[in-house]
Amino acid sequence: MINVQILRLIEGAKKATGLTVIIDVFRAISLECYLYDMGAKEVRPTGTIEEAVKKSFTFPGSILAGERAGKKCEGFDLGNSPCSATPAIVADKVVIHTTSAGTQGIINAVHADEIITACLANARAVAEYILKKQPETVSLVCMGNMGVHPAAEDELCAEYIKSIVEGRELTDMEERIAHLRYHGGEHFFDPDNQEVFPEEDFWLCTKCNIFPFLLRVEEDEKGLISRKIMP
Repeated sequence: MINVQILRLIEGAKKATGLTVIIDVFRAISLECYLYDMGAKEVRPTGTIEEAVKKSFTFPGSILAGERAGKKCEGFDLGNSPCSATPAIVADKVVIHTTSAGTQGIINAVHADEIITACLANARAVAEYILKKQPETVSLVCMGNMGVHPAAEDELCAEYIKSIVEGRELTDMEERIAHLRYHGGEHFFDPDNQEVFPEEDFWLCTKCNIFPFLLRVEEDEKGLISRKIMP
């Protein structure tokens, strides 16, 4: 029997043990999945803006992607918006990524035996990986808004993954994802905020199980990398 615990926010990431799953549906982990689907060579998560900029010099021709309070970091090529990325921009590129929630969870999961990431777009692949690995403990970490406020979409993703691992898969996911339109995703429908939170991002981030892969966080001589793997 796998012990699956659900933790929350940056503090939860710090407490996570075992196989740790960093969840950020809106939008960091969703974006990283789309980047790989568009042909990105590598995605490298980083903690601070300064670290990301410094790392870009290690990878000539790399792309900087990131946000703070949802807004694209000054001087970066991309923000945290899946709909702003295209194959023409990211294909065969190293993307250095820093956000206020998702990548912070990765950086702070210091007690994890292994770190993978999850969003609705690859939730089933993540669950299948867990079932294949059969770890004693799984920590599902819902990163929420800016890593400090719980978010309904991350809670749903964690509950869904947990249900599959425990053999009682949720059957009302379509209805519950639709519910996010008014409870958790409202900011994507604010006409005055489309530059930061475009509506298209909501639809891209709530497509369930469209990617058959997951991202495992590893470390090489140049730092952290979210590496695309099949379950």
